[in-house]
Amino acid sequence: TCARVCHSPTGYGLNQTFGTSAGTQDFDSVDDADVILVIGANPTDAHPVFASQMKRRLRAGAKLIVIDPRTIDLVRTPHIAAQHHLPLQPGTNVAMINAFAHVIVTEGLVNEAFVRERCDITSFDAWRSFMVSEQNSPEAAAKATGVPADQIRAAALLYATGGKAAIYYGLGVTEHSQGSTMVMGMANLAMATGNIGERGVGVNPLRGQNNVQGSCDMGSFPHELPGYRHVSDDGARRA
Repeated sequence: TCARVCHSPTGYGLNQTFGTSAGTQDFDSVDDADVILVIGANPTDAHPVFASQMKRRLRAGAKLIVIDPRTIDLVRTPHIAAQHHLPLQPGTNVAMINAFAHVIVTEGLVNEAFVRERCDITSFDAWRSFMVSEQNSPEAAAKATGVPADQIRAAALLYATGGKAAIYYGLGVTEHSQGSTMVMGMANLAMATGNIGERGVGVNPLRGQNNVQGSCDMGSFPHELPGYRHVSDDGARRA
């Protein structure tokens, strides 16, 4: 299934960060988003029903950030224009998301109360100490991504300060050698800003085929039985 071939980085990355491989929201959650960040996806072509719902929210005033080498329809279409389009070089997703994190950490935009209540502090402190490094700055990322540093910084600030922010991503994220790392990077970004656990936020994979998540739940992976029980678990195998 697409759960294995296309979105196994989603399963691994979200499981490592959130403890479950499922996306964090249902589609209707977009109606409550203030900032929509689309990475490596072309919803109007690949997910037209959801794209219509997303466009309705954008027409109602939500802000849009598009991170994609292509100028997809959402960048500029009737009654909709992205506040930021970051046309990064293919393969530089992680550099871009790390630059977002650098801005959020160095500008004092971490949601400290959320982190203290909901995150593993030891892991978070290690993440913060890495992201503050100059190697993750927008200026450093600009050399890798080809996107000017001021544009990266402005988009990161919008994500962190624009209200409820939701990330939607597709196969342009997962079908890369660094796909799992990028998924974890997006999850960490959402946690650092408190954009997880309520309507209108989250880290939301746009799956490549119908009911991919259901296939995961029902045990389509070769290493997991239904309910995400690993085949090495004697009790799960007996059941």
